[in-house]
Amino acid sequence: MQKEIKTQIHINATPQQVWDVLTDFEKHGQWNPFIRSISGIAKEGNKIKVVLGPQGDKPMTFNPKVLAFKEAQEFRWLGHLFSPGIFDGEHYFELMENVDGSTTFIHGEKFKGMLVGMMAKKLDTAIKQGFEAMNKALKKQAEEYVFAT
Repeated sequence: MQKEIKTQIHINATPQQVWDVLTDFEKHGQWNPFIRSISGIAKEGNKIKVVLGPQGDKPMTFNPKVLAFKEAQEFRWLGHLFSPGIFDGEHYFELMENVDGSTTFIHGEKFKGMLVGMMAKKLDTAIKQGFEAMNKALKKQAEEYVFAT
């Protein structure tokens, strides 16, 4: 079974400014209501540690493999719950520059595996809401970053 959640938000900051906030992993716990922490070296092929979950839920810890880490463009990882094929998630962030210099931030995840069907309702509600809450918080942080510089 497969499922995808895809969200987006317009941010009044350049892709580089949004990227700077998104990849300042030490500060995620201060502003991000969904991804509580990221640690490790985000480089293609490396494993990182990600603690995430919607507010009100117990956070989950994953050690996904970084699939893409392209400056001011894309950050993508693949994680597994238990072992590959049970519940796999390819989480992605894409930054698209708009003609006015602002950014369209695309945040999503492609899910595959045996448990996806059982998790579909939670994915459509709490997880999607968590993505949207993070998007709004990122927008606020990036726009404040622009104002401060």
